[in-house]
Amino acid sequence: MAGGTRILPFPLSSSTHLLLLLPLLVLAAPAGGAALSPAEWRVLSLHKLRWGDKDTAPKNTCLPQKSRRQNGATILEMRHHDYCRGRSQSWEEMTKRLMLSDEARVRSLQSRMPTAPSSRIQEGNSEARFPLMSGVKLQTLNYIVTIGLGEKKMAVIVDTGSDLTWVQCKPCLYCYNQKDPLFDPSTSSSYKPIPCNSATCGSLQLPAGAMGGCSMNQTSCKYSLSYGDGSYTRGELAHERINLAGTTVDGFVFGCGRTNRGLFGGASGLMGLGRSELSLVSQTLPQFGGVFSYCLPSREFDSSGSLVLGGDPSVYNNSTPIAYTRVVSDPQLNPFYLLNLTGMSIGGVNQQASGFSTGRILIDSGTVITRLVPSIYKALKAEFLKQFSGYPSAPGFSILDTCFNLSGYQEVNVPTLKLQFEGGAEAIVDVSGMFYFVKRDASQVCLALASLPYEDEMGIIGNYQQKNLRVVYDTVGSRLGFAEETCAYS
Repeated sequence: MAGGTRILPFPLSSSTHLLLLLPLLVLAAPAGGAALSPAEWRVLSLHKLRWGDKDTAPKNTCLPQKSRRQNGATILEMRHHDYCRGRSQSWEEMTKRLMLSDEARVRSLQSRMPTAPSSRIQEGNSEARFPLMSGVKLQTLNYIVTIGLGEKKMAVIVDTGSDLTWVQCKPCLYCYNQKDPLFDPSTSSSYKPIPCNSATCGSLQLPAGAMGGCSMNQTSCKYSLSYGDGSYTRGELAHERINLAGTTVDGFVFGCGRTNRGLFGGASGLMGLGRSELSLVSQTLPQFGGVFSYCLPSREFDSSGSLVLGGDPSVYNNSTPIAYTRVVSDPQLNPFYLLNLTGMSIGGVNQQASGFSTGRILIDSGTVITRLVPSIYKALKAEFLKQFSGYPSAPGFSILDTCFNLSGYQEVNVPTLKLQFEGGAEAIVDVSGMFYFVKRDASQVCLALASLPYEDEMGIIGNYQQKNLRVVYDTVGSRLGFAEETCAYS
C-alpha cells in the first residue's frame, strides 16, 4: 500500500465496522516496486519523533546535578524532557530560525575555505565521559556539555569546528543572555591572566578568523574571534583550572569573553575541539591522548548522548566495530576535520557522481543538515525518490527541497544511506537522521539533506546525520572512526 488507506466500496459487516474502529498501524513498504533487502532499509516510527503538545516553562539553569564514574570514565548527568528550555514559540517558528542559522554557519564555513572566491565570501589514558544534550533546547544549533571552570560549572557548546574554549566573563561590556551566572574571575584563586609581555602571549597561534596580542596600554593578552556570521567573542586570554568530569587540568588556556554576540543562546560559552594547539584536545593530550568521541541521540528534546574524552573503547556501547578512515592533513583547513568521501549508496544502490572525484568533505558537530555538492546531491535525491515513491508530496522548506506528507502513517520503510570513505570505512546514517520534521504532525517531513550552490564548495557532514553513531576522533593517529550505537546517557 503506497499512498495510504483506501476505502473499499462494498457493504461492511458489523465485525468489519468494529475492526475499522480500532487504531490502525500502517506499515508502509517501499512503493513503486522497489525491491530492497532487509539490510538496505529501516523502519522509521514517525510517532516516536513527533514533538509533544505540552508547553513547558523555561528553566532557570542548564546545569546537570549528578555524576558518576564507570569503567574508567566519569559521567555527568544530563537532564531531558524539555529540561533547561521551555517552549515559548511554535515548532514552525523554531524550525525556520534553526534553518536560517544553520545556513549562516555553512556560509561562514565556506568563506573560510582556501578555495572560496572572494565574491562568494562577500555574499554569505584516563577517561572522562559526560552527557551531551541537544543545543536546540537552548535555541542553538549544537550540543552542550557541562564543565568546571575554577570553582564554577559552565554549560558550553561543543564545536569541532573551533579551537578556542571561551566563556562569558564578569564584568561584561556586552553579553548575550545566558541561563546561568557569568564566570567571575575575581572569585577564582586559580585564574591567572596571560600577560602581554609573556612568551605565551607571543607564541599562541590563534585559530582562523581570530586576532590576538597586545596594543598600547594593555597588560593582558587579548583575543578577538569572529565566526563569520556576525557572531563574535572578544576578551583576554587566561590560565584557569578546568574540571572535566573529575579530571582536572591546571593552567588551561581559555578566553574570558568581555564582549560577546551571536547565536549561542543560553550557553555560557564554547568548547573548542578543533586541531590547533589552543584546542581542548591539544591542551589535554597528557590526560586523554588526543582522542575524543561523541554519540548524538536520536531525539533532540528528551534524550541525551555522551562526549567521551580518552580512547579506551570499553566505555563505548557500540553495536558494530569501529571503522576508521584517514583524516586529511591540510594546514590551510585547521581547525577542521577533513575526510575523503569516496562514494554513497542508498538502499544498496551505489551512486555515481562527478563530485566523488575530489571527495573532500568536512565533518562538523555544529552544522545541522548535511550539505553535498550539486552532482552528488542530484544523484542521491533521484535514487531516493525512485525508492521512496508513492507518498504524498509536500512543499519544500528553506534549504530542504524533498518533502512528503506522512501524516497518514505510523511507520514507513526508509532506504538506508551509507557514506563511504577512503580505506573502506562506512558510516550508516541512522533512520532518525533521514527526515526532518518541519511540522510536528508529519504533514511536512523533508529529506534531511541539502545541496550546496556550487560544485567547487566543500561538503559538510552535519550532526543530524551523525545521530546514533559513535564518532571517534584520534588526533594523534590522524584518523576518524564510525560505529553504530544507540546513543543514551546511561
